[in-house]
Amino acid sequence: MKQKLFLCGAAAFAALFLFSGMMLGRQYADQKQSAEAFTEIAALVQEEPEQPSAPPEDGTDATTEAAPAMTAYEKYAAVYEQNSDFVGWISIDGTNINYPVMQSTETDYYLKRAFDKSHSAYGTPYVQENCILGSSDNCIIYGHHMKDGSMFADLCRYESEDFYREHKIIRLDTLENYGEYEIVAVFKTVVYSQDGFQYYHFVDAENEAEFDGFIAQCKALALYDTGVSAEYGDQLITFSTCEYSRTNGRMVVVAKWIAPSPGEVDGDA
Repeated sequence: MKQKLFLCGAAAFAALFLFSGMMLGRQYADQKQSAEAFTEIAALVQEEPEQPSAPPEDGTDATTEAAPAMTAYEKYAAVYEQNSDFVGWISIDGTNINYPVMQSTETDYYLKRAFDKSHSAYGTPYVQENCILGSSDNCIIYGHHMKDGSMFADLCRYESEDFYREHKIIRLDTLENYGEYEIVAVFKTVVYSQDGFQYYHFVDAENEAEFDGFIAQCKALALYDTGVSAEYGDQLITFSTCEYSRTNGRMVVVAKWIAPSPGEVDGDA
């Protein structure tokens, strides 16, 4: 009897060990596949044309005309051709965040889908379905917090004020414009609870008071004072990812648009 129990226990342990190994192998394969896929997508982004260097040293009058500025659409056209759900590209210098941003009319469509719409535990950063980039008062963009440090995991580094001081600007380009966003507030909250700040419900302000109320609540929850605020009429982007210190915790970074497109700078817009 004891021998039979021992054999059953050994078999169960072996099965558990095999299952754990399979899961780890699958996780590694998913991680590798996701990283390779995003590397291939990043390769589709066109490089900015090189501008002429200093004048010739031989004293001649030969000049080289500056290359025309590349439009945002030209830069990302090849990405858009691969998937028309592509609406922008997010990057933060000094972090792993450098990804396409998607949007679907279906709620949370890219939560578990890769850029090519296949299933992926990593998903793809995406805009909340009822937001309009470049138009809504506040657009919410979601991304997973993966344990390997990919996707939006580096947003949680903004818990450190020192990190914030060195990474105040978030780049978010769309097909229409290049864009830079200055961080207004960083805070933690919870979702699926009345105790949390439901930041994802604020998309378009009905009036100035509602906009100011949203900013005030962000500031009240802020982990530190950025010294930056926003006024009614500013365009906001709210970045959201999981934060594991609490059940259903979220790390939220709210930023405002500060950089005009090249066309606006040149007076062409």
